[in-house]
Amino acid sequence: MKTLYSLTLAAALIAGQAQAACTYPKAPEKIPDGSTSTLEQMLAGQKEVKAFDAAITAYQSCLETQFNESVAAKPDMTPEARQELEKIRDQKMNAAVDEAQAVADQLNTQIRAWKEKNAKK
Repeated sequence: MKTLYSLTLAAALIAGQAQAACTYPKAPEKIPDGSTSTLEQMLAGQKEVKAFDAAITAYQSCLETQFNESVAAKPDMTPEARQELEKIRDQKMNAAVDEAQAVADQLNTQIRAWKEKNAKK
């Protein structure tokens, strides 16, 4: 039981260090409304979403680097502790991808609305 507690504590400490070094990017505050926005506003919104996507990619790269550094720093890490770190890393990466996809989906919905409103008749 003490071994399991030690493993969990070690994984939490290492994961805490990784989390502190990698800053989760902030999503755009507002996606332009395609039914009322100008082309310039839509393009600005698209630019913000692309920047957020790039920031998510950098965040994931940071998580991967932190994971690799944590593993390299602890060559005697147990397979269980490594697996726990992988699980934490993967959960963070998946959450980031899910949010980036949700933001992109919102923008795409508004782009379709803008195109529909501005379609030549």
